[in-house]
Amino acid sequence: MSTPTDPPDIPPFQVQQLIQSVFEDESGMKPRITCAQALASEIYVGCSNGELIRFALQADDPNKLESYTILSRRTLPADKAIDDIVVLPSLSRLLVQSDRQIHVYTLPSLDPVNVKPIRNVVRFAVDHRHLQRPPIVINEPVDFSVIKRSGIAMFSLRNDRLFYQKEIPLPAGSPPALAARRIGLALCYADDEYYNMVDLDQASLYQLLPLRQSPDPTPFEVKPLITIIVENEFLILSWTGTSALGLFITGEGDPVRGTLTWAGYPKAVCLDYPYITALLPDETIEVHSVETQATVQVVGAPVEFSVGRLSLVASLHGYLVPSTQRSGKMRKVEVDLLRRDRQDPTTDVQSS
Repeated sequence: MSTPTDPPDIPPFQVQQLIQSVFEDESGMKPRITCAQALASEIYVGCSNGELIRFALQADDPNKLESYTILSRRTLPADKAIDDIVVLPSLSRLLVQSDRQIHVYTLPSLDPVNVKPIRNVVRFAVDHRHLQRPPIVINEPVDFSVIKRSGIAMFSLRNDRLFYQKEIPLPAGSPPALAARRIGLALCYADDEYYNMVDLDQASLYQLLPLRQSPDPTPFEVKPLITIIVENEFLILSWTGTSALGLFITGEGDPVRGTLTWAGYPKAVCLDYPYITALLPDETIEVHSVETQATVQVVGAPVEFSVGRLSLVASLHGYLVPSTQRSGKMRKVEVDLLRRDRQDPTTDVQSS
């Protein structure tokens, strides 16, 4: 961990608790949070018992700070853990991966959409350009790629209709994908050995960078992390044996910008341009500048052991956060209202 030598006067990030805990299920057990996403005043949480929980920002008492409270919950088939949640703002839809299947739900009510689940899913990646569309419902399809054991299937979702496009075969014996991101026709995915780039138009694949550059064991998990920076640019991470290396690459596999380094291998990495946030094994959060690659902020580990940090999640379109930071400016004050009598217009006339 490194401390910024010239930190900004106002740190770009602060940590605030939004949800106290996930409620117990019908059996009295408290499920484990496995993934989450947020949009506007809603937070969607996936759990280890297959529950999808919807929280919304409520303002029930004008004298109290708004808080996120549960509005509804839904249990996915098979009661298996929810692996991933992706919000599609321009379609008001939610893609949910669980038990090697992708289910489609409406936003914000979480009603199931009448399409058959996509099966045999290892990982999937939605076109980042389509995720960036504003949260206004438009009649344009959203494209995404589904990585299976033997190939990459291409799909398109338009409202309540799912269209299959084609499938690109993977080399025989390819290890299963552990992470994937897509922008346009460039798909970057990683297994437990290498990062790979796929040209979805030419159906070509090539290896980029090994996940581990040292055979020595580590006291922390080294998992592939892929982040989309801008159009046709990805950030991928690799463990060198002494530090974690972050490499910016194009969809053609060419390096750009500089590199990022961390003393430990991050648990998660997110982009909030122009900043990269990384959650480290000691639960501190390091913030780097994308443009200069310099460290601009270090958020210390939580004081309470029970408030451990499991991951970081980026919300492309943001969400509402209640805050008391400037509550003093909003306090009630008394204002005197004085009534001024009208002057007689004749008194302003002077005789000569």
